[in-house]
Amino acid sequence: MSYSKAVEAHLKKQKIEPGDRIRYSGPKGTFEGIYLPKPELGGSESCLMLKLDNGYNVGLECNGATLEKLPGPSATLGNVGVEWKPSVSSNVPKLSLVATGGTISTKVDYKTGGVYMLSEPSEILAKVPELADIANIHRIESPFRKASEDMDHKDWQVLAKTVVDELNSETHGVIVTHGTDILAYTAAALSFMIQNQNKPVAVTGAQRSPDRGSADGPLNLIWSSQYAASDCAEVAVVMHGSSSDDFGLANIGTKTRKMHTSRRDAFQTINAQPWATIGENKKNKHKGHDPKNAVQFLRSDYNRRDNDKKAVADTAFEQKVAHIKAMPTADWGMIDYLVEKKIRGIVLEGWALGHVPTMAKHSWIPAIQNAVDSGVTVALTTQSLYGIVHPSVYASSRKLAQTGVIHLHDMLSETAFVKLGWVLGHEKKADKIRERMLQNVAHEFNERHQQDDFPGFENTDETH
Repeated sequence: MSYSKAVEAHLKKQKIEPGDRIRYSGPKGTFEGIYLPKPELGGSESCLMLKLDNGYNVGLECNGATLEKLPGPSATLGNVGVEWKPSVSSNVPKLSLVATGGTISTKVDYKTGGVYMLSEPSEILAKVPELADIANIHRIESPFRKASEDMDHKDWQVLAKTVVDELNSETHGVIVTHGTDILAYTAAALSFMIQNQNKPVAVTGAQRSPDRGSADGPLNLIWSSQYAASDCAEVAVVMHGSSSDDFGLANIGTKTRKMHTSRRDAFQTINAQPWATIGENKKNKHKGHDPKNAVQFLRSDYNRRDNDKKAVADTAFEQKVAHIKAMPTADWGMIDYLVEKKIRGIVLEGWALGHVPTMAKHSWIPAIQNAVDSGVTVALTTQSLYGIVHPSVYASSRKLAQTGVIHLHDMLSETAFVKLGWVLGHEKKADKIRERMLQNVAHEFNERHQQDDFPGFENTDETH
């Protein structure tokens, strides 16, 4: 669909072309911005599209309006990629970028009005020229490009091998760009699959697409670069630490959950403190922030960088793992079904301290016992998110523990799902599986919880 003949005639008379800066005066007021071509999909033929200075697009009714072309160069529109020219400064660390896709790897398509995948991974960096002052992105790898919801364990295996190759090169650290839907799962997978880690790995993405004024991808990349140049040899999810642009968080790879569908600070460390805050912010200043050091660690139990070590990709994984929740009135038959389907492992998400229907008419205990007796590993987590599961506080818990279920303390259910698949890829015997599931491989357990590990309601300026 194109603009109406009347609108096209008006634009032609004023010699206005797509990309020109114009002033619109009409029924909704006066606006200035970049004139955009009519999207192919949707919209009224008399509705003019402008990109405002705040980055947002707006549709404005042209009937009864006047348009004025403003002086200045035209903006470049379309699908032409911009080449990334890496920094050659010897004063900044060399970093590797591994691009997989997701919102951070998109840009606006002015033909359709939507966003689409970038044609080249280097275009991600072209949007953030400030990176040249922070890091030399000397190598870009893209083992695949897809939306994260379409990824599976085979992609994790390929990604882990790619990241390890970079860690064992001359690079100072690695940044992985990724869709946010399953970003936390992938961070957990990398945490287990990268053994003997020698350098930092920052997994990052974007909650807001690049056509929005609140796009968060550029800052997430900057904070990821600063973390990847740090002394912490851990996998971290690096995203916004608040809904503003004041600081980022380096969240623990195995204890991170996406807590909101669209907020920029959706990713939070659960049942523990994050590795670090990144950038200038009030929280850092309260802790004696050193302005010369962008990364301020909140913990001291992280593995340090060791450039002499060689990272190893340990990517064995068992796909036949399921994750189910206990629900009121739910039938235990789903467990029997999984046993019949030869599933090898089940993450069972119970209530509170790890409870399932036990004494009721429809008790799940017989079905769980049958699964364990059939050689299925059943691991227990909690729907409460914060806190731990415990095998002996209540009688129902003790009865459940007698079946052979593995209580996973404070491990996140998503992390438990990934770890169980990874462990089953290595072990066949029940005692070895239990031993490895209860081993703290990559900080997935927090043995001692602090008061600050549960955020509750914080009376900050952001809540008003």
